[in-house]
Amino acid sequence: MPSHVFADRPAPQPPERGTVDALITRTRRLRGDVDAVRRDAVTDEDDPQGRWQRALCDLAVHHLDDLGAHLGQLKEGLPQEPLDAFDDELAEHEADHAQQTGSLLSRVGSAEWNLLTDEVSWSEELFQILGRSPQSGPMSLDELPSIVFAEDQALLTALVTDCLVDGRPIDGEFRMVRADGRVRTVHMMGEPVLDSGGSTASMWAVVRDVSELRRSQRTVRETRDSLQRRQHFAQTEHRLAVELQEAVLPPWRGSLQFPLDGDGPTALDVSAHYLPSANSALIGGDWYDALQLPSGESLLSVGDLTGHGVTATSAMAMLLGALRGMAVAGIRPGPLMAHLNQLLDSSVQPALGSAVCCRYDPASRTLSWAQAGHPAPLLFRNGTGRALTPPDGVLLGATSGADYEQAEVQLLPDDLLVLHTDGLTRRNAAEEGDTGRLLALAPRFAGARDAQECVRTVVEEFGEVGREDDACVMVARIGS
Repeated sequence: MPSHVFADRPAPQPPERGTVDALITRTRRLRGDVDAVRRDAVTDEDDPQGRWQRALCDLAVHHLDDLGAHLGQLKEGLPQEPLDAFDDELAEHEADHAQQTGSLLSRVGSAEWNLLTDEVSWSEELFQILGRSPQSGPMSLDELPSIVFAEDQALLTALVTDCLVDGRPIDGEFRMVRADGRVRTVHMMGEPVLDSGGSTASMWAVVRDVSELRRSQRTVRETRDSLQRRQHFAQTEHRLAVELQEAVLPPWRGSLQFPLDGDGPTALDVSAHYLPSANSALIGGDWYDALQLPSGESLLSVGDLTGHGVTATSAMAMLLGALRGMAVAGIRPGPLMAHLNQLLDSSVQPALGSAVCCRYDPASRTLSWAQAGHPAPLLFRNGTGRALTPPDGVLLGATSGADYEQAEVQLLPDDLLVLHTDGLTRRNAAEEGDTGRLLALAPRFAGARDAQECVRTVVEEFGEVGREDDACVMVARIGS
């Protein structure tokens, strides 16, 4: 237990000015730096991380203000009486300013209760903290619980009793109701003062108004909890989006040869790859698909839905399932796109999407295709490449009852088709897609052994670290 405070103990001397001055300077500099960070902090109410950062900065500023005031008191030592009328006016002005600004000096008061004479003395600051008029006089220890919250009265009584009877120091917080009805949280620290015979002569206490400090700490906790809930929700949503994407996209890896039964020569060699964005948390609605149809034809498609997360991947799953079903039912690419547009337009969660759908007939080597606001397939032949002329087609979900034209192109053995989403050829949404880099890969495609090697070439060229959007690419080589 700390030693008791004796009435005849000599007053402590203030530390050397040079040391304290240096600490004050460092504290002021640090306070300015923290305040600059606070001003730059995000203040968007919809951003929990920004609110949490702002709350932490506010709390740090509170602590640094208190530290600076404490150091200032160490530097000045005990306050001196005003020397003349000018000093009286100056002291009064500074007290009013402290009360208006809520500085530490107006938030710390002191009191002493003399048990021998029943005298009670309060500092002017304590009257201000508790909202009590000095004309009403200070309150005795018996009266003090009357302004304390009922839930906190037992704690105050126990601490005072332990201090007076057992000589234990007081260290506790209480909620007090001022005369104007405002509630303040105060932190009281005190000790008994013993006379020469070892009996308790009086009790002194320092009362600090910590309402703003506790409010800042509470804000930090609340914003931290909100941020953690948001992060947990984002992680859960990301996991669901990844699982849904993996469940929907084709399970095959490497190359896929049609016909799948291997009966006869390969009519179509297909390989595809999904390129995630630099921000792995953003799972978009990009897809690719290759499907052998009952008629012996092959379906090739790639597409992209707006948005990210579970909403985008669930819409992608719905759209891709509908596309597969209608293709198996024999619906051609043009009408199929019209049905997908109607499906997306009437969905509970409307979205926009782009897609290209190709149907390849190996018997005639004819490619029938349609597109909805999507980059056209690239055709590589004899070491050069070009984009196919796109038939008319608006974005999926953009308008009801839209018609989609269908085009046909005759392919030759060893022709190479490259289907991709627009995120492949641009780094961010502000850039226009540039297919020139893809077309420049024609010589490397011509020397590739299979479709999978061509996909590797594309990934080497376009797998930039700074990609802001995810993308898909599919390569199909026509068999002989």
